[in-house]
Amino acid sequence: MCGIVGYVGGTAALDIVVEGLRRLEYRGYDSAGVAIVSDETLHIAKKAGKLGNLEKLLAEEQLPASSIAIGHTRWATHGAPNDVNAHPHTSSDGRIALVHNGIIENYLTLREELKEAGIACESETDTEIVAQLLGQQVAAGLSLDEAMRQVCRRLKGAFTLVAVDSHQPDTVLAARRNSPLVVGVGKGENFVASDVAAFIQHAREAIELGQDQLVRITAEEVEVTTFDGAPADVRPYHVDWDLSAAEKGGYDWFMRKEIYEQPRAVADTLLGRHDANDQLTLDEIRISADELRQVNKIIIVACGTAFYAGLVAKYAIEHWTRIPCEVELASEFRYRDPIVGPTTLVVAISQSGETADTLMAIRHAREQQSRVLAICNTNGSTIPRESDAVIYTHAGPEIGVASTKGFLTQLVACYLLGLYLAQVRDAQKCPEISQVLRELATMPDAISKVLDEIEPVNELAAEFADKRSVLFIGRHVGYPVALEGALKLKELAYIHAEGFAAGELKHGPIALIEKQLPVFIVVPPPDDVLHEKVLSNLQEVRARGAKTIVLAEEGDAIVRQYADVLISLPKVSPLLQPLVATVPLQMFACELATKKGHDVDQPRNLAKSVTVE
Repeated sequence: MCGIVGYVGGTAALDIVVEGLRRLEYRGYDSAGVAIVSDETLHIAKKAGKLGNLEKLLAEEQLPASSIAIGHTRWATHGAPNDVNAHPHTSSDGRIALVHNGIIENYLTLREELKEAGIACESETDTEIVAQLLGQQVAAGLSLDEAMRQVCRRLKGAFTLVAVDSHQPDTVLAARRNSPLVVGVGKGENFVASDVAAFIQHAREAIELGQDQLVRITAEEVEVTTFDGAPADVRPYHVDWDLSAAEKGGYDWFMRKEIYEQPRAVADTLLGRHDANDQLTLDEIRISADELRQVNKIIIVACGTAFYAGLVAKYAIEHWTRIPCEVELASEFRYRDPIVGPTTLVVAISQSGETADTLMAIRHAREQQSRVLAICNTNGSTIPRESDAVIYTHAGPEIGVASTKGFLTQLVACYLLGLYLAQVRDAQKCPEISQVLRELATMPDAISKVLDEIEPVNELAAEFADKRSVLFIGRHVGYPVALEGALKLKELAYIHAEGFAAGELKHGPIALIEKQLPVFIVVPPPDDVLHEKVLSNLQEVRARGAKTIVLAEEGDAIVRQYADVLISLPKVSPLLQPLVATVPLQMFACELATKKGHDVDQPRNLAKSVTVE
């Protein structure tokens, strides 16, 4: 959840860390804090609330110049979001400062141990426990490196830890387990951070850290070891996007910018996916064709928006491959004792590649000898590294907490996976492969067309700004679109919103329909078998006085008479309709939240990457 930055190098360490925190604030904005070392003395500044509160405090306090700093922006887990619980936390003697992302599951036991040793904690956090334990070890004569190794071996849970020792004013030390951490390698300066966005202005070379690894950085050196102290293998890589990709580019919100980036993101995700013979080629597929031909069940695991992408994938994969496909919430998967084995393919969808529930789900699947394929936007993140194959979505950085281009590129990756499996198993039985690929290539233009005609959606949001409830209905792939539309509205506008399978209305949800209630209806194309059935559902809603906002294919003359508001969509195949139908719902949520005066990029209680269970 939280954003972490550490820096060693020049004389403006504090400025560089605060700048990095600004780019990581999407990961948590309950509080923020920094620590520097100057003249072998720790200096701490931290403040509840958004980063601006910390910046105001720093302007008042004027910390001394330093070449080393660590910083943190918090999404609260243990303890209320106040000044005391804000990071960094320090050891009792004021020698060690520590920031942390994750959850220490055995912190109560460790807290009791510290209490018995006469060490009292000031905060309610699990993080302070680690700072105090490190303080104990270095006070006993251990180096910070060895103290960190000993403490990490005792910790249970998921964590990234970054620490400084006032007696080692040239070193930042970091450790990770089940939580994101990347190293930035510069010239005469080095970085650690939760995300490359924190240091992209200064360094384009990066190193991904593996599980249970510790990294020590100085201005000139990066050393990576295991928790046992052995040298660790690492994989350097080059970051191929720049600072401008993380700036708003003239839009009022990152989210709005990212909505308009979707045609390019979809095009990039499709780029280079087939060879000269029109055969699909994907990113890193370390599963043989023979193994894929043995697969007799597919299980998709994901959370939130990614889960809805998985629901769309189920329709496409089963249609093209005839392999049974299940979609599961990753948080529930391993706790229900699922039936998986060597002939099960588990597909994990995660924008960040660090989603804790999804990571635990794939580890469980691998323990059962299942093969795992990841769909992810973040190169080198944990979930792709621990999978047998990966399809990267090339959405670029997504700063807005509510996913937009991340969702559409996940849909594209799911379509590509379904077509690839059909090709490997028996292309002759799926003559649609080439046809669908050609249509996918037209999707960036179709999405651009939706965006060019989006103004009526903005006007609609202004009209409904005072509504307290909105419903969404759809059938087949329109059902996940309805769910996603409702989720976006909940995330951003903080109003009641629900998505329903349209055919289920008469089984209970129709009781919610009342006069002037806004209801969005996703209508399949006119030549689809479900078109008439959804029209019937639409009439059921309209007969009870609801305000019907209909998303339907342009030229669908029949539906017009039943729509209070008609949003026309480009003509596409039924299975691909989510790529165009989702976009107006994203914009509606963004615009409605703006009209209500909410922070669209940083909705309350949410963080971009959920790295704790």
